[in-house]
Amino acid sequence: MTAAEGETAADTAGASEDTLELRDIVKQFEKPGQGRILVLDGVDLDVEGGAFVSLLGPSGCGKTTLMNVISGLVEPDGGTMRRGGRDVSPEDLSLGYIFQEPRLLNWKTVGENIEFALEARDVPEGEWDGRTSRYLEMVGLGDEGDNYPTRLSGGMKQRVAIARALATEPEIILMDEPFSSLDEITARDLREELLDIWNQEQKTILFVTHDINEAVFLSDYIYMMNTNGEMFARREIEIDRPRQYDDPDIAQREAELYREFHEHVVD
Repeated sequence: MTAAEGETAADTAGASEDTLELRDIVKQFEKPGQGRILVLDGVDLDVEGGAFVSLLGPSGCGKTTLMNVISGLVEPDGGTMRRGGRDVSPEDLSLGYIFQEPRLLNWKTVGENIEFALEARDVPEGEWDGRTSRYLEMVGLGDEGDNYPTRLSGGMKQRVAIARALATEPEIILMDEPFSSLDEITARDLREELLDIWNQEQKTILFVTHDINEAVFLSDYIYMMNTNGEMFARREIEIDRPRQYDDPDIAQREAELYREFHEHVVD
């Protein structure tokens, strides 16, 4: 891992029992005509329990691959994952995953989409109605349980995806650029709603973005990646909550990170 001046993941040794620790994660992919391409190069990452953590980097830098390693969708070529002082695998973790696209089943109702996830997680059927109602209410869609995804706006579909992930009641929620396909007004509304839910539910969130303003607005701390698959810095966002988009402290922190980010990112 290449370290910029300041705190990096390796500096946070001795983290709490709830901290998910990734050390020296390496991943290569075979690319036709080019051989093996290094995507993650010795990445270290600490995700503290209850924190809102962002991975910030340009497209193609390995952010999603790292999320997929954590979730078990991708097998790393090297490195370890630990929690509470012991090695863990994705199967040992209580995870929810929210993707760039909602990935709803159009032939099922909104409520049935959530029930499908609950069934997959072996949640007792007697809990389905209660969980479905609770989490749809939480995202402002309490009246949409019998509706179909094709009749919903993009923002509403992503709310369903958030409710679906919450309904399985995971400890850690992975979010891979969930608002990138939405218009900015809708995205702003959903970011604020997400923070309200995070504050209420006290979940740990690991959030992927290439938007510096989004990362600053949402996060407790940010890890920054470059196009070489390296994590080059961890930066704290010490701005009081609740935050406002027009807060000059957010604009100042965004400007600082923008300068640092573009000093290290290889185009």
